[in-house]
Amino acid sequence: MDIATTPTNPDGNPELADAAPSPHDPPVIRREDYKPFPWLVPQTELDFDLGLEKTRVTAKLSVERNPAADASTHLRLDGDGLSALSVKVDGDAVNDWEMDGPGLVLPLPGDSHTVEIVAEIDPSANTQLMGLYASNGMLCTQCEAEGFRRITFYPDRPDVLSTYRVRMSGPKEQFPILLCNGNREATGEREDSTHWAEWHDPWPKPSYLFALVAGDLVANSKPFTTMSGREVECNIWVRKEDLERTDHALESLHRSMKWDEETFGREYDLDLYNIVAVSDFNMGAMENKGLNVFNTKYVLADSDTATDADFDAVEGVIAHEYFHNWSGNRVTCRDWFQLSLKEGFTVLRDQLFSQDMRGEAVKRIEDVRILRAAQFPEDAGPLAHPIRPDSYREISNFYTATVYNKGAEVIRMMRTMAGVERFRKGTDLYFERHDGEAATCEDFITAIEDGAGLDLKDFRRWYRQAGTPTVTAAIEHSGDKTLLTLTQSVPPTPGQPDKQPMPIPLKVAMFDRETGKHGGEQLVILDGKQKSVHFEGFEKPPILSINRGFTAPVIIERNVSTDDLVFLASHDDDSFARYEALQELAVRHLVAAASGEMSDQKRVEGRNAIVSAMHAILTDEALDDNMRGELMMLPSETYLFEAMATGKRKADPGAIHEQREGLRRAIGRGLAEELAATHQRTSAVAFDDPAGVGARKVKTQALALISAGDPDKAAEIAAQQFDSADNMTDRQGALMVLCSLEHPARQEKLAAFYDRFKENALVVDKWFTLQALSLHPDVIEQVRALATHPDFTMKNPNRVRSLYMAFAGNPQGFHAADGSGYRMIADVILELDPINPQTAARFVPALGRWRRIEPGRAALMKAELERISEADGLSRDTFEQVTRSLEG
Repeated sequence: MDIATTPTNPDGNPELADAAPSPHDPPVIRREDYKPFPWLVPQTELDFDLGLEKTRVTAKLSVERNPAADASTHLRLDGDGLSALSVKVDGDAVNDWEMDGPGLVLPLPGDSHTVEIVAEIDPSANTQLMGLYASNGMLCTQCEAEGFRRITFYPDRPDVLSTYRVRMSGPKEQFPILLCNGNREATGEREDSTHWAEWHDPWPKPSYLFALVAGDLVANSKPFTTMSGREVECNIWVRKEDLERTDHALESLHRSMKWDEETFGREYDLDLYNIVAVSDFNMGAMENKGLNVFNTKYVLADSDTATDADFDAVEGVIAHEYFHNWSGNRVTCRDWFQLSLKEGFTVLRDQLFSQDMRGEAVKRIEDVRILRAAQFPEDAGPLAHPIRPDSYREISNFYTATVYNKGAEVIRMMRTMAGVERFRKGTDLYFERHDGEAATCEDFITAIEDGAGLDLKDFRRWYRQAGTPTVTAAIEHSGDKTLLTLTQSVPPTPGQPDKQPMPIPLKVAMFDRETGKHGGEQLVILDGKQKSVHFEGFEKPPILSINRGFTAPVIIERNVSTDDLVFLASHDDDSFARYEALQELAVRHLVAAASGEMSDQKRVEGRNAIVSAMHAILTDEALDDNMRGELMMLPSETYLFEAMATGKRKADPGAIHEQREGLRRAIGRGLAEELAATHQRTSAVAFDDPAGVGARKVKTQALALISAGDPDKAAEIAAQQFDSADNMTDRQGALMVLCSLEHPARQEKLAAFYDRFKENALVVDKWFTLQALSLHPDVIEQVRALATHPDFTMKNPNRVRSLYMAFAGNPQGFHAADGSGYRMIADVILELDPINPQTAARFVPALGRWRRIEPGRAALMKAELERISEADGLSRDTFEQVTRSLEG
């Protein structure tokens, strides 16, 4: 990994050592170098004189020496693009301060002082969308991870906790609503047409949780009564024209509050809970204490403009940010290496909530699909890192699927081993011990150990080792005895060539071939490199069902026949295991076919077996449509890419695409009648029918498979579905199919969709995405044309993601054999980096997988990375991602 040295600073703290490094030589921040900040800041007072082009910020900090830190005669405050207009200490102006790169250094000889600094910023020029910035005439903030230093000079690190008092003032006509963290204590107006508001947050928090919003907003409001009888005012703040699309978000908030009380015993602790929807936002949402700032995508939803998946996403993200009130806010992170402490735990909490709201089986499959699509490739590539990293150059690059999704899986494993009740005792102990503190991952593990009565000494390896373990399962049968042998291996990753075995909890069951039933599920902990388990009572070799419920984020390798996979797909009583058997059946076939490892006859036989399994799925009347929709989905090309790129074998995206499309055609043609009947049946289910969500999912999958077998027929059905749709799910599903076809209806319906929704930014994002993701042969040219559309802009992250991030996830277009897809994304990175480096850097991993791909495309991908690396003035965000992708 990176070996750059870390510069020193007045406090000797590497975490604050960011004094104007060259963008091409950013410092390495190391976890082992952590030191507490020399000064405590028990109270912070902020005064904002607000304006879109000029905001004056007066910060008054009460500082005291930290007895737990090394003594220092200086106070170093972080800054980024700031200039101090005045500096006072204990009420007197001082001049003996100096700028150390972007930071301000001030001598402080005593044990406690009051430091006051005045600075001015231009929110309208802040295209990074970090700190205080303007969004469509509104002012808002984003401070995680290091955005507060773009507002005022401050010890901008998560272990400095302070209570905040904030006064905001500005033109009332321009900013009629003034919001901040905590509770509003006073408001008033002046004769000069300005008004003001004072806010107080009684709970100590780090600067990354600070939030401010000022704008012309209206609220959808409904109080919530907590389990102790307190009434909390809950508000969803949006622009007036968006108000009618906020009911679902408000209902989701109330469900989240009630669920957290009942499941984790956590009650909300302020009189107000405000959510604000912002159209320009780098992330999905932010959990600022009492004032969550959200991307509009995760707030606004109605049936005409949002799909069923959008409704689920709104509910899940609302819950995630609310749950942070305890797992992230009341107990926060000591340093950014502990990011998974709050994010992994909170992702698990929102997953469990969504399971209870929508059904455990389907939600679990959805979560695993996301993990495999985003995190498994990360673990297998040059950007692999543990869920608690050892070092970083730019913390924004570590908001990853590993920290979030794998972090959640690691905590879920603890829950599996402890059981639900004992895990709850552990989390209660964690909140009790560390309320009001900046904690570490170790603190969490210790609380689970003590509360649940577990020994997690070896389990801690999950926090420090990167890579996805592979578990090989082998069965030996003799007489009526069966021996299951499990063996694990963890692959080398950058900076970690050798790995120790990690405890892996696996739920397993052995099925009797004759009865189609198993003798009971048991939890096996593979706590070493190898472990054997004995089973008795099977006259014939039983069929193994393993990692039921996906109890561990691992890859399972087993020598299982096609017939046995079909058996599991038909008989397994664990929904995930049934899904997994079908996925494994398809993966095995497609990888072998794409690798040229099977004859034409075997390929036909393999396709026929999958068609037969799909027939059973379509005709099983006992199957819920929600689950049926999941079972109808073939493995994604991204997942197949990872499955193919094992050992010395490289992935061939072209061959993967060809074989997957060939399988889709075989299903579409072989099951034409069944698919048409399924589409007709599900089309008859009314939108408001409780079974409607599952029916719409199946309808979309059926139409997509029909299009693979008979494009002209699919175009006719899709056009009819589009015209008759009374909801966005059906409308978008039809347009998705049409976008991939060369048919007159394609352009006609795209134009109709745009004309109907051109005033709705979120739906226009869908319009861009559907075209960028399409299987149309001219998709690259279509994306180029869309980039010149009047509605496209590089300054709005949602719009950039809707076109270019979607295209980067389109295997056919992105992996074009001539490298034109790679060049397009590289050009986007170079254009976007000066505007919004955080968003630009998120495009790099798509190019960083070059080592796992066939030589021709690999050379083209590497060349684009090298071209990016040679650009002048590259941001720290993008520089780190590119160099690690080339060196890893």
